[in-house]
Amino acid sequence: MRAPFPLRLHPGLTALTLSAALLGPAAHAQTTVRLGYFPNLTHAPALVGLERGTFQKALGSAKLDARSFVSGTTLMEAFAAGQIDIAYVGPGPAISAATRGLPITFLAGASEAGAVLVARKDSGIKTERDLAGKIVAVPSLGNTQDISLRHLLKTAGLKPRADGGTVTIASIPPADIVTAFAGKRADAALVPEPWGAALEAQGHKVIGSEKTIWRDGKYPTTLLVASTRFVQQNPKLITAFLAAHNDAVTYLNRSPAAAQTLINRQLDKLTGAPLNLRVLQRALNRTAFTTTLNLAALNEYADLNVEAGYARSVPNLASFIYRAP
Repeated sequence: MRAPFPLRLHPGLTALTLSAALLGPAAHAQTTVRLGYFPNLTHAPALVGLERGTFQKALGSAKLDARSFVSGTTLMEAFAAGQIDIAYVGPGPAISAATRGLPITFLAGASEAGAVLVARKDSGIKTERDLAGKIVAVPSLGNTQDISLRHLLKTAGLKPRADGGTVTIASIPPADIVTAFAGKRADAALVPEPWGAALEAQGHKVIGSEKTIWRDGKYPTTLLVASTRFVQQNPKLITAFLAAHNDAVTYLNRSPAAAQTLINRQLDKLTGAPLNLRVLQRALNRTAFTTTLNLAALNEYADLNVEAGYARSVPNLASFIYRAP
């Protein structure tokens, strides 16, 4: 693992107001901005920015086309196909994209922690070591939680079945985990919030908190990234969107009660049902929101990508980080 080298993105961004970033019609090189994100609490900056309308306001006459995805794997497939310009995505898929040579730029941090390991209440699982011979669900293979799970298994002296071990790793979208537990199609799951809190509310047991998953909870769960080509061709739109993103993160941290209402409205629109407020509050307590990019944590995560077998080498991630013009 590399020595710590925390990096704070664009230090002057906190002083940049939305009004200062508004763009007139003549300033846009592109008329539509395609945004990818998930209906997860770890993507709350996206949910807040969409619900408040601040993303669209910041982009001026450029139309915002926001698209919801079920996992980072599917989102990055769309990104690689040129269908997404800016995205909220986990570090696992983002780093994998960089490793594969996709032209990607890391714009900012979005959330930290916010993922838990939950065991089905009748599974008999009490610790990570009890996962031997069990089926453990993750949102998708190759995503951030999958990579984290493989590291947890190694720490516990276990291996995935595909690597000669006894643990079966199953790809199940987070919104389907509740049903999978009810049907005993999974014994445990490493999921982002609010799905962990939703499972816990049904009596299932958290055996790995957001702090025990990795780095005492000080790890990135969601990043804001963009197509490098889009960044180069639309610098004013990037500046505007970063201002709106910063505004959303600030709102989450300064007005958590109001933000909770906005998040629930978006989740209701996206999933067809709002969350119980106690469940949402518990999930929020496990998640931190920040615009900071911690280069040390990202480099360590790149090492975990290699450890998990999703990459052969670690790229120089510093070269992928956005530098304001």
